[in-house]
Amino acid sequence: MSTLTRQTLTHLDWLEAEAIHILREVAGQCSNPVLLFSGGKDSLCMLRLAEKAFRPGRFPFPLMHIDTGHNYKEVTDFRDKRAAELGERLIVRSVEDSMARGTVVLKTPDESRNKHQSVTLLESIEEFGFNACIGGARRDEEKARAKERIMSFRDEFGQWDPKNQRPELWNLFNARTHKGENIRAFPISNWTELDVWQYIERERLELPSIYFAHVRPVVRKNGLLQPVTDVTPAKPGDVVENVQVRFRTVGDITCTAPVESDADTVAKILLETATTTITERGATRMDDQTSDASMEQRKKEGYF
Repeated sequence: MSTLTRQTLTHLDWLEAEAIHILREVAGQCSNPVLLFSGGKDSLCMLRLAEKAFRPGRFPFPLMHIDTGHNYKEVTDFRDKRAAELGERLIVRSVEDSMARGTVVLKTPDESRNKHQSVTLLESIEEFGFNACIGGARRDEEKARAKERIMSFRDEFGQWDPKNQRPELWNLFNARTHKGENIRAFPISNWTELDVWQYIERERLELPSIYFAHVRPVVRKNGLLQPVTDVTPAKPGDVVENVQVRFRTVGDITCTAPVESDADTVAKILLETATTTITERGATRMDDQTSDASMEQRKKEGYF
C-alpha cells in the first residue's frame, strides 16, 4: 500500500496561490487587461506573482503607471529599471497630459494632483481599450477598499457602485464585461501589510531606497511628517527638522508622508509592522484624512 505524503502550505503559500489563480483568471476571461505598476512595494509583489503565473512566456498584459508628475524620483527611477529588467512594455501616462488637454483643471497651482489620477486613468483605459486593470490594492488599507470585490465591476463611465457588485462564492470570479465596462482586479486583496513584507523577505525583492530608514527634512503638521521638497517647500513659520524616517507607502509627494523609523532592513521593518496599531494609509496619507468617506468618493468617480 502506497503512503500519501501530506504537504503543508504556509499562509504565504496560500496567499500566493490565490493571487496567481486570480491573475490567470483575468488573463483567461479578459481580452485586453493591463497591470498597474507604480514601482511601490505592493506592485513589486504583483510583478513577482505575474512572473510565477506566466513565465517563461511574456506577461499577457502591459504594465501601466498613472504618474501625477509629483512622484518621488527614487520610485519612478526604480519603476523604469524593474520594467526594463523584466523586458515588459511599460506605458506611462501623466496627469500633466490631462492638464494640457484641459480635462484636468487645478483649483490652485499647489493643489494635490492625486485625486486627478482618476481622469487620466479613465482616459488611458479608453485610449488603449483596456477592459481590466489589475492592481495591488488590499482590503486592510482603507475601509472603502474593504468593500470591494476581488473582481470589482466598473460601469461604462468608470464608476464604482459598492451596492452593485457581483457575488464571489467558492473562489469563482466573474470578470466578463460589455463594451465600455471595466473590471478592476485585486489579486492581493486578502493580504495585509505584514503579509506583503513577509513576501518581500521570502522572495528577496529589491525595493526603492525610500522604504528604508534615511534622514530627510520634514515639517510636523496635523500629526504627520510633511516632507520638504521642491514640490512641498516649507512655508513661513514652518520649523524644518532633519528626521530619520522611512515610507510605509509611496505616492504623490503632496499627500504621502513618511514615518519616524530606524528600520533600515526588511527584518526591522517586519518587527515594526507587526507591532504597529495604525494602518499604513492612516499613518501616512494626507488625502485620506479629509473625511471618512474621501476614498470611497474618489473610487466612485473612477479612482483605482
